[in-house]
Amino acid sequence: MAKSNKRRPAPEKPVKARKCVFCAKKGQAIDYKDTTLLRTYISERGKIRARRVTGNCVQHQRDIATAVKNAREVALLPFTSSTR
Repeated sequence: MAKSNKRRPAPEKPVKARKCVFCAKKGQAIDYKDTTLLRTYISERGKIRARRVTGNCVQHQRDIATAVKNAREVALLPFTSSTR
C-alpha cells in the first residue's frame, strides 16, 4: 500500500490571551511627548511594532502609531536608527 501524501496537522499551541495595556490601565494616556513609553513600541530599526507583537487593541495601536509619527515630526524620536 502506498504512503499517504497528506500531512498530519501540527499540534496546536495554547494561545495566550493578551490584554491591551492601555485598556487594563484606564487612566494611562498616550502622549507624543512621552518618549519612554513610545520607545517600547518601536523596534531597534526604528519601525513601529505590529499589533500582534505588542498585544494592543486596534484603537490604542492607532493612537500609538499617530503619537510616534507626531514625535518624529517634532524630533523627539528618530525616523531611523543610526546603527548599520
